[in-house]
Order: sequence, then C-alpha cells, then structure tokens
Amino acid sequence: MQIITYQEKYKQQIIDLILGIQNNEAKINLSLEEQPDLLDIPTCYEKDGGEFWLAVEGDTLIGTLALMNKGNGNAVLKKGFVRADYRKQGILGKLYATLQEFAKEQGLTTFVFDTPSVATNCHSFFEKRGYRRITKYELPFPYEYPDRDSYLYMIQQ
Repeated sequence: MQIITYQEKYKQQIIDLILGIQNNEAKINLSLEEQPDLLDIPTCYEKDGGEFWLAVEGDTLIGTLALMNKGNGNAVLKKGFVRADYRKQGILGKLYATLQEFAKEQGLTTFVFDTPSVATNCHSFFEKRGYRRITKYELPFPYEYPDRDSYLYMIQQ
C-alpha cells in the first residue's frame, strides 16, 4: 500500500468508492451532482494550495482523504473514505499522517471536518486526535457543506 497525491487515472475509482460508501453503506443518498468537487479535484483542492491523497494497492484505490486550503491558516478536511475490507489496517491513520505533514509545511493551524452523523467510526477517529464537535455557528471561517445531518469537528493546533 502506498499514499500518493491525486492522479486522473483514479478519478472513476474515487467516485465509485465515495458514492458507494455514502449511499450503500451510510444510506445518506448524496449524488455526484451534490459533490462537484469530485469531478474537478485539481481545481477544487490543489489550485488553492490543498491536496487530495489516495491510498492505493497496485492500481486499486483503497482510501481517500483531502484538504482544502481556505487561507489564513484554515483548512477543511474532506473525503475521508476507506474501503470496508481495509478499515482495520490503519489506512485512514496513514492518510491523516500524510495530511498533517503537508498541513504543517503549509502553515495550517485550524482544521474543520464535516462528516455524516451516521459515520461513528470517523467521529471516533477524529475525537481521538483532539477534534471537538462544533455547531455551524462556531465555524471560524466561511464554509458551505451539504448539510445532510452532518456533524462538524474542529481542532486548532
């Protein structure tokens, strides 16, 4: 398994992985149209100093995690997904460690993560790393997200 930055050849696997987990496992029914960032990852993530990481084994995508740089030391973590058959292998932790290293180099200090209320494993992952749940009124910078019974988590480092 290796962690790499976004490559266009994985675009369809990214879409399939994320929509599959969101809609088949979590039953939150988010469409691709509600997530236009998935159709243009370079513009939505990389253009403003963010990044989109992939965990791959061979040519198979097994996980994703992305960071949007919102400026002034602020960032949004998005698209933290790992295939079910790899979840007990620490893949999200490896993706997150890569993200943290990148964020430190970029001088990012405030991180917000939005996640569906049903994603309890994800909540636990971020809570163990010091994130606290906040309300949308506590957001320290403008951020629009598909509010589908989502929880927001934040940490300032």
